[in-house]
Amino acid sequence: MDNQIDNIENLSFEEALLELENIVRELESGRIKLDDAISCYEKAVTLKKLCQEKLQAATLKVEKIEISKDGVMSTTPLDNVEV
Repeated sequence: MDNQIDNIENLSFEEALLELENIVRELESGRIKLDDAISCYEKAVTLKKLCQEKLQAATLKVEKIEISKDGVMSTTPLDNVEV
């Protein structure tokens, strides 16, 4: 199981999300044995956590670049940008 978790942690956001979607479809189909469903659920929880962490990290990196009238460049977190 640890090897499986290591492999999950190396997935990109898109890969993890696709795998999570596949697991959800499989669980929703109802054609999976109980033991397999439990394993899939545990994997899905790990994938969900990874996706949340990657989204949070990406959100922290998104900033608005501003250039003042005197040419000085600065950044502002996207949360502070007025729409």
